[in-house]
Amino acid sequence: MKAVIYCRVSTKKNTQETSLERQESELIKLARDHHYEVKAIIKDQASGFELDRPGVLELLDLVRDESIEAVLIQDETRIGRGNAKIALIHCLLKDEVKIISQTHSGELHLSESDSMVINIVSMVEEYQRKLHNLKIKRGMKRAVENGFQPHKNLKNKGNADGRERIDVPVEEIVRLRKNELTFAEIAATLRGFGYDVSKATVHRRFKEYMTSLDNA
Repeated sequence: MKAVIYCRVSTKKNTQETSLERQESELIKLARDHHYEVKAIIKDQASGFELDRPGVLELLDLVRDESIEAVLIQDETRIGRGNAKIALIHCLLKDEVKIISQTHSGELHLSESDSMVINIVSMVEEYQRKLHNLKIKRGMKRAVENGFQPHKNLKNKGNADGRERIDVPVEEIVRLRKNELTFAEIAATLRGFGYDVSKATVHRRFKEYMTSLDNA
């Protein structure tokens, strides 16, 4: 599984360098113990109350573009404090990324109050997604009435391992991505229309499309 190590200290004082090095060393061992493939090691020297941290932005980009499956941290305070912590944890969990804590020797255990806040935010977003999906479903229904016929899964004859290549509406993936939906949200939307796709499949097709544009 692909993972990113995230380390943070609160200031840029030279004395904090030792803490960063210690966090990195301990988290590399944690990754090895849990059989994670470390794709990047990110270090921030900034307040945990701030969202505008170079490392955080890099982390979110990696999660979005590289299908990262886990983020390794020393403890929950390293990823952030206060509202920033809640926001970042919510973003990661929404993208189906595991948060592995050294303190817990495994997945992060949230406090009851933090879990409650994240559950409320998730519930609100779920209803927003349902409304969004209903709008798309209505548009798809109109398209079908006008002659559009969604394709079923097709055999990928060029696939060496012989597995089926799922036929998905790439244009719709690109459009939803431009609307800032996550790959997990796009996959959920397409499943609502009968396309049996995972977040990984959506991410792969999007990258294939972008690569084809670069090579054109």
